[in-house]
Amino acid sequence: MATGSRTQAQRTAATRAKLLDAAIESLDELGYSGTSTHGIAKRAGVSRGAQLHHFPTKESLVVAAVGHLVDKRLVEILDAEPDPELGFETLIDAFSGPLFYAALELWVAARTDPALHAAMIPLERKVSDALRVGLMEIMGDRLAPDVIDLSIELARGLAVSALMRTPESDREFRERLLPVWKALVMK
Repeated sequence: MATGSRTQAQRTAATRAKLLDAAIESLDELGYSGTSTHGIAKRAGVSRGAQLHHFPTKESLVVAAVGHLVDKRLVEILDAEPDPELGFETLIDAFSGPLFYAALELWVAARTDPALHAAMIPLERKVSDALRVGLMEIMGDRLAPDVIDLSIELARGLAVSALMRTPESDREFRERLLPVWKALVMK
């Protein structure tokens, strides 16, 4: 469809998508403190006015961006129909890449930023729910609900601590601990 023949809803969706993608890129590359709404608008190729129209604050923009990416990532994971035997590996992989690093930037910044903290609460609920649903879809009835919640927290902790390891040492660490984790929680 030619640009001139797009509906207003399509133009709005395209602008929002550009802003959300640019926000994730900025968080991943520059961190929360280095991310600005002006920089996001420039990166997205949209006017500052358009950015303000869709997302009036930095908090609303970055939180919406991470929430958008959570939805997209969950669909990708479930559409790939992961092997239940590799459910824990799939969960661990969910805590990697630009989405994880962008979310981590927000978690750290939210500790001392009350407005961001308040904006993050619904996002964190959404992330936790998406992870829980995704792992239940993958694992079926192999895991009790409390084990799913514990596994999500363990995977998040592994991802954070991996920041202090080399890729090789992280792989060795996971290969050593994953069988122990599975043995402890599998029915």
